[in-house]
Amino acid sequence: MFNYRRDRKFIVFLQNELELSNSDIAVALRHRECDSARLPMLLWQYGLIDLEQLERIFDWLEKQV
Repeated sequence: MFNYRRDRKFIVFLQNELELSNSDIAVALRHRECDSARLPMLLWQYGLIDLEQLERIFDWLEKQV
């Protein structure tokens, strides 16, 4: 589960580095509440990011730990 600070930092990364729109992120966040899947997987499953972007997200998340 994300905490507020890390969640906000992650959203900024998605916006700045992957150039995802607020509406793309909002779709995944709405579904995250209903589904236990992690946000990166939801973004990929809904076709909002490709596999290369998914790898970049996982790399970024790994560096945040």
